[in-house]
Amino acid sequence: MVRIAVVAPSCTLKREAAEAVQAIASARGDCELMIHPQSFLSEGHFAGSDADRLAALREVMADECVDAVWFARGGYGSNRIAETAVKDLPSAARTKTYLGYSDGGFLLAGLHKAGASVAHGPMVQDVVREGGPAAVNRALDWMVRGDPDALEAGVDGPALAFNLTVLSNLLGTSLEPDFSGADLLVEDVSEHLYRIDRTMFHLSSSPSVRKVRRLRLGRVSDVPDNDPAFGSDAEAIVRDWCTRSGIPFGGSADIGHDAANKVVPFGQSGF
Repeated sequence: MVRIAVVAPSCTLKREAAEAVQAIASARGDCELMIHPQSFLSEGHFAGSDADRLAALREVMADECVDAVWFARGGYGSNRIAETAVKDLPSAARTKTYLGYSDGGFLLAGLHKAGASVAHGPMVQDVVREGGPAAVNRALDWMVRGDPDALEAGVDGPALAFNLTVLSNLLGTSLEPDFSGADLLVEDVSEHLYRIDRTMFHLSSSPSVRKVRRLRLGRVSDVPDNDPAFGSDAEAIVRDWCTRSGIPFGGSADIGHDAANKVVPFGQSGF
C-alpha cells in the first residue's frame, strides 16, 4: 500500500475536492491518502502562514512512512518557503516522489536540484475540473506504480516542465535547476499574450536556459483579450523567441492547466 501525503504549500485546498479524491483513492484500494490538516488552513491568500506551510511540508518530507508527497493545489505562495524547505533535506525526503505543477514549480525545481525525485503533474484540487477524476487517477497511477500511460508521450530523455511565468520568476535564484541537455516543457494560463511575449524574452535570454536540448510548448489557456489585438498567438510567440535565441523549438507538449495534464518526471524519461 503506497502512502501519499497531501500538503498545501500555496493556497487552501477545498474540502469538497479533498473528499472527492479521498473517495477515489479508497475505491482504488492501492494507496492510502493522508491529507495534512494544514491543507485546510486559511490565512489571507495562503493555506496558513509561511511557518504553517513550511512545517507541514518538512513534516511529511521527513516521515519515513510516507512514500510520496502530493501538492494539494497551486495559486501563489510556495516560493515564500521553497528555499528553506529544500535546505538540509532529511534522508527520508530523498526517498519520496513529489508531484505538482503551477505554483508548485518553485518547489519542484528546488527539490530536483537537491536530489529528490519530482514530477510535473495533476494535483488534488484538479478533481473539480471537467474530467478531473481522470486527472486524479493519472496522478495516482504514476505515484503508485509508475504507469507509463500517465506520462507525456513526447518525453524521450531528460526533461523539466514548468508553468512559464513561474519558471521565469525562479531564474537566477538558488532554485534554478540545471537545464543542460534537457527537454524544457512550458505551459501557462490566464496571461495576456504580451505577458507571454515578455516572459519568453526573459526566458530565452537566459544563458542557462539556452543549454536545453529543445523547448516544447504545452497549452496556453484562458488568454485574456488584448486591446488592441496582439497580432500573434502563443505558439508563434514561442517560436519567434526560440529562433532569436537559438533554442530549438520542439513542438507541442501535452501539459497544461486542465484535466488532460500529463506527468513529466524531471531528469528522466521514465519512473
